[in-house]
Amino acid sequence: MTEQGIDSPLVIWIIDDDMVSLFATHYCIEQSNRNAKVQDFDTAETALHYYREKAAQNRELPDIIFLDLIMPGMNGWQFLEKLSEISGINKKSDVYVLSAFSNSKDRQQAEAHKAILGHYNKPLSRIDMERTLLAINS
Repeated sequence: MTEQGIDSPLVIWIIDDDMVSLFATHYCIEQSNRNAKVQDFDTAETALHYYREKAAQNRELPDIIFLDLIMPGMNGWQFLEKLSEISGINKKSDVYVLSAFSNSKDRQQAEAHKAILGHYNKPLSRIDMERTLLAINS
């Protein structure tokens, strides 16, 4: 969990290869929190590269990451593994899985994973977004 200043924007990253889902999630966030900087990534590799750069330069890291699990190339689980290697000495980002969860094994694994604070079905609903914002502000 991170602490937000009153005037500082919440930094939220969305990592999802499905452009429709990415757009819907981005729109939901904007409707729920007007004081947010939202960054979209269509591959986990790109997001990880960007995270590494920001961490190395001690620059603004995301407060929240919405992560799809099933993606071509690097999937969400691999992303989490690499992220834990990087963020060991840095501020931790709150990670929420955003997935279709067609596989109950993935849902169980997400519930048990120590780096995942929650999981939501696609598309992200306004209620789920509000729940996430309450968690980060408490």
